[in-house]
Amino acid sequence: MKGEIYADRFAALGHINRLEIFQTLVKAGSEGMAIGEIASMLDIPASTLSFHLRELVRSKLVTQKKEGRTITCVANFDALNELLTFVKKDCCKGVTLPVFSS
Repeated sequence: MKGEIYADRFAALGHINRLEIFQTLVKAGSEGMAIGEIASMLDIPASTLSFHLRELVRSKLVTQKKEGRTITCVANFDALNELLTFVKKDCCKGVTLPVFSS
């Protein structure tokens, strides 16, 4: 069952707009960002942003909280950590991976 959840979350991140939205929210930290801020920062039309946020919320990678008339989006760090743990589990049979610099 967990495998299906992970596959769904990876699929949600499998679109460049959703990946950029999620990365932006991860950088924003636990405070999150208002939808308008995300749209301005990424130069994404409101309807397009709404479409992609709906998928991220559905997959539980993003949560939303309403404060007055503002909707703030926050990356779900627990879900992110679960994905990273899943990917790294049993990684490379215990061999330390090289660190790549950019």
